[in-house]
Amino acid sequence: QVQFVESGGGLVQPGGSLRLSCAASGFTFSTYPMRWYRQAPGKQRELVAWIGISGSSNYADSVKGRFTISRDNRQNTVYLQMNNLKPQDTAVYYCNRPNADNWGQGTQVTVSS
Repeated sequence: QVQFVESGGGLVQPGGSLRLSCAASGFTFSTYPMRWYRQAPGKQRELVAWIGISGSSNYADSVKGRFTISRDNRQNTVYLQMNNLKPQDTAVYYCNRPNADNWGQGTQVTVSS
């Protein structure tokens, strides 16, 4: 069964940093692109960052230059390094892969002074 377990969220002040992790299982991790999404209260889930099989990456304009996605195929884990966090980054963050039917529980990121 495909599973995603996100961790690393928390409360941070504006300008601070967090590193999110997502442990994936139930599929051949190295053969899939991976994505990070977020969902703020009252808003739709949005795609934040994605990384290809070769390690190439892309970002939503709202996080470009501040967030970095990476992957460790030996650990079946995808990471999201978030720097210079802003209050508008507050959301529950999820990872996923294409064509997956389920989601993990997500990890809450709150940016507030």
